Amino acid sequence: MLKMKVAGAVVLGALLAACSTVPSAQRMQARQAAFNAAAGAPVPSFRYLGPMWSWEPLSDSQLVVYTNARTAYLLDVWGCPNLEWTQAIGLTSSIHEVSSNLDKVLTGGPYAPCPIMKIRPINLVQLKIDQAAHRDVNEQPRDSASASPAAGG
Repeated sequence: MLKMKVAGAVVLGALLAACSTVPSAQRMQARQAAFNAAAGAPVPSFRYLGPMWSWEPLSDSQLVVYTNARTAYLLDVWGCPNLEWTQAIGLTSSIHEVSSNLDKVLTGGPYAPCPIMKIRPINLVQLKIDQAAHRDVNEQPRDSASASPAAGG
């Protein structure tokens, strides 16, 4: 019985994934492009008091780290094969400072730490504006015949 439930859950998950209108890789590329557009000039380091508020992988060589709800950084790392699949990450730091070409992203397990090559602050306000501008909204006026309630009773 348990095997059937597990198999059913796997099939349901596959069907839901197949129903997506935009392929996963395309969504990931769009997110990566949006974050890159909102990222500023490279900085040598950022203050990190921990714990990390949130993070998001964009590829095996790029991720976004939120130090709090209003502060985020785009990190370019040296090829990090486990980055897109890991459940949690860590950052090395020296005296509460994460520095490019010195610190690393830790993905755990048997994987080597991923050196941080570049750090760019993200303008989150600009990111939200850009995302809102790119939303596809298909507005169409209602047909007066279809808007009226059905006759009869």
